[in-house]
Amino acid sequence: MTAAGHGGELAARLDAITIEQLRAGGTTKWARPDGAIGAFIAEMDFGTAPAVTAALHDFVDSGRFAYPPKDLGAQMRRATADLLAREYEWQLDPERIRPLPDVLAGFVAALRHFSAPGTKIIVPTPSYMPFLTAPATEGCEVIEVPMRAGPGGFADDLDAIAAAFDAGGGLLVLCNPHNPTGRVFTRAELTAIAEVVQAKGGRVFADEIWAPLVFGGHRHLPYAALSEATAAHTVTAVAASKGYNLPGLKCAQLVLSNDEDAALWREVGFLTEHGAANPGMVATAAAYDRGGPWLTEILRYLERNRATVADFLAARLPRVGFHVPEATYVAWLDLSDYDLPGGPAAFLRERAGVACTPGTDCGAIGAGHVRLIFAMPHPLLVRALERIAAALETHAA
Repeated sequence: MTAAGHGGELAARLDAITIEQLRAGGTTKWARPDGAIGAFIAEMDFGTAPAVTAALHDFVDSGRFAYPPKDLGAQMRRATADLLAREYEWQLDPERIRPLPDVLAGFVAALRHFSAPGTKIIVPTPSYMPFLTAPATEGCEVIEVPMRAGPGGFADDLDAIAAAFDAGGGLLVLCNPHNPTGRVFTRAELTAIAEVVQAKGGRVFADEIWAPLVFGGHRHLPYAALSEATAAHTVTAVAASKGYNLPGLKCAQLVLSNDEDAALWREVGFLTEHGAANPGMVATAAAYDRGGPWLTEILRYLERNRATVADFLAARLPRVGFHVPEATYVAWLDLSDYDLPGGPAAFLRERAGVACTPGTDCGAIGAGHVRLIFAMPHPLLVRALERIAAALETHAA
């Protein structure tokens, strides 16, 4: 099908982006001395919504580069509350939505302020890499709980999570939609997790940064909005950075869904909030208020790329394990069957010229896997897949 069939003019523009243009941008993902195709950093190569760009131009023209004016924070909080109500029927006082520089800062804040000293952090794996490494900076031990892979994709092991609480775990990391497996957990799954947390007297850090990027047939449900119990034991982090491609603008939101956490945050939250940038707050409000039409087109384009990955693997590389993601633009690939020398990420970088995240960075369960980002121009994605296939076929011959 043509690009026009997958988003019209925008899709055609995205298809036309070249690797030379991406490298000229100088970003970490593309400014690589080895010249590899960058598929290891979770960002899109598509720019951002026109509404965001226009808002940023207006902001620059305004010259409001001092410490954050109060109205910028208020606009961001109101826009976030409106979005959560509109998309997920989650009604919140905007004052309960606090600025962060990024979701990781929210996670560190949860370790410092919403966990008991010395508590162990329960991380289902495979996981977003910093969830495994950041706890050590706060003196916290990580308990890895491998997820279970089934015909419908990955799911949390509830018995193992319960055992982790019994072993000293106090805070469960819940990434939904899930990075790197692409799962969107159902109400039944989230309710079952909540029952375990409540029974064990635990807490949850809910990373919901990928909520805007859910594909058709699936629906994101904010964990803290499920019940009074989940609201009481959860702190949530959201952001426009994945859905609207804004990671460098340094703005996310911490959602405080109970009175006690909100009161504590008023005492301890200033330094964390201080890291949020003025342009990021402006961009976030514009994205949430007016970026929807662009996001719809981007989702259509990502669905095309997702289908390309699935179809290509089925046709050319059936030995690669893969569950089609229900959200995100991350493909979690199992290359264990190839027994690749040096590990699959090093092999693909050296033999195929494609840079992916080593699966072991996502936890011990990731041995033999890589994390591949498919939010790139479609022709470049096809080139990457062809390179991977040629390298694996040559190795297997």
